[in-house]
Amino acid sequence: QMQLVESGGGLVQPGGSLRLSCAASRFALANYAVGWFRQAPGKEREGVSCISSSGGISNYADSVKGRFTISRDNARNTVYLQMNGLKPEDTAVYYCAAGTYGGCSGYVPRNIGSWGQGTQVTVSS
Repeated sequence: QMQLVESGGGLVQPGGSLRLSCAASRFALANYAVGWFRQAPGKEREGVSCISSSGGISNYADSVKGRFTISRDNARNTVYLQMNGLKPEDTAVYYCAAGTYGGCSGYVPRNIGSWGQGTQVTVSS
């Protein structure tokens, strides 16, 4: 069974930075596109960014473009989300998800086969 585990969330002041990690176990993440999503209280889950299996393609939602960077280290079986210039509206639970095939459709992976459990990011002074 595909398993993803997020880490790196926490409390940060506006303008600060965090790096989230999404580590895979029991399968080779290198074969899959991976996306980051987030869900704020009372809101629907939304896509944030997606990276292709090779890492050659990465896409972002307009709300995070220029501030967030997605990357992957296939040797470590891990995908990262570097978040800079954080704003209070970035506060949410962040999830990673692996698409089983088809790559990224914009900033969302196609055919999601596995989700992580989420990590809380809180941006507040």
